[in-house]
Amino acid sequence: MEFTRSELFAKTFREGMDMVEETAAYLDGPGRYESKKLKRDDALTYASQSMRLTTRLMQVASWLLVQRALNEKEMELNEARAEKYRLVPETKSDEELSFSELAKTAYALPSRLLDLLARSEALYERITRLDRSLYGTIAAQQGNTVADQINRLEAAFGQA
Repeated sequence: MEFTRSELFAKTFREGMDMVEETAAYLDGPGRYESKKLKRDDALTYASQSMRLTTRLMQVASWLLVQRALNEKEMELNEARAEKYRLVPETKSDEELSFSELAKTAYALPSRLLDLLARSEALYERITRLDRSLYGTIAAQQGNTVADQINRLEAAFGQA
């Protein structure tokens, strides 16, 4: 709860929402025009990457809005902790390009799209770390989260 009242949260919230707006404006405006100038294969890559970008940012926005609702007491902590509100690290299929691979191979893609992809990936990773830190629910961290460690300490001192 303290996090949602912090300056860090306010800054992260604004950054995330600004990126959502910036991306929407780009994809609906200049990006639409730029994508029409691409060759077929590059246009397919553009379409898949813009979908990836949009999906990533919608997940970020959803997480941020849940945190704001928690702060404004529109949602209870136990509800905000629900698995459906958790972010997990993005998994990449064998066919899916990482950003660095994409940047090396997709010279024809607009630089603005590549910039948005890079910034959104960094934001998503940061918010995933915040989610893990606050809620300790990422499967890879189960049994070794801060929350689990605190519970163990409380159990140990409670038994002493």
